[in-house]
Amino acid sequence: MPSFSEHSAISYRSINPIERSALSLSFCLSLSPPTPSGLNSVSKLKLWQVPYRKVDLEAGATPLYPTVLERPELRWSFIRKVYSILTFQLLLTVAVSAVVVEVRPIALFFATTPDGLALYILLLCTPFIWRVILKAAILTAGVAVGLTSYTFWAAKRGYDFNFLGPFLSAAIFVAILFCLLQIFLPLGKISVMVYGCIAAIVFCGYVIYDTDNLIKRYSYDEYIWASVALYLDIINLFLSLLTIFRAADR
Repeated sequence: MPSFSEHSAISYRSINPIERSALSLSFCLSLSPPTPSGLNSVSKLKLWQVPYRKVDLEAGATPLYPTVLERPELRWSFIRKVYSILTFQLLLTVAVSAVVVEVRPIALFFATTPDGLALYILLLCTPFIWRVILKAAILTAGVAVGLTSYTFWAAKRGYDFNFLGPFLSAAIFVAILFCLLQIFLPLGKISVMVYGCIAAIVFCGYVIYDTDNLIKRYSYDEYIWASVALYLDIINLFLSLLTIFRAADR
């Protein structure tokens, strides 16, 4: 006489495939964990007591780069200080340049007196039309923001751009030699555009390099040097793009 287990197995095999599938599905559902609707009142109370938290990048939960050895909130505070100074520098430059360009006596004073030679860089925009200046400014802002965002993203994933230092120094030395050659032996429109493109690429590299130094290497007391380095990168990138647009409009 078959046992109870053997009898159950025989009865299960005698069921048609459709009923067998339905029976297996109901058995699996009976073993599944309870749904939230089946939770008791204590479990529901514990769920409601879980605090809602927003992810704060400056709270130290997310490090700036994988091998960071300092408190992230201190580095974030340093970065905020540097970019605040940089923003003030750029706004002041725009305001002074607008006054120099629009007020003719001031431009003549800077151009004709020895005291104004130190501020001669402010007159570089004088021969350009405002359309070209606006295009160069918008492009510079877009490139600077894009490269800065990329550098923060890359640093968070462990990339390091310190190797760019020697190459950028050599490139800027070549650009200075080309600029001196252009002063004494003008090479024409195409050469000016080539120089502008090379200089723009070099200063794009400097934006990445100095931003990487800002994230990893500058000490907390070097905020002035960090802001000046980024300021010079952006201004030289703007002047390089302005050189390209000016040569293209000739």
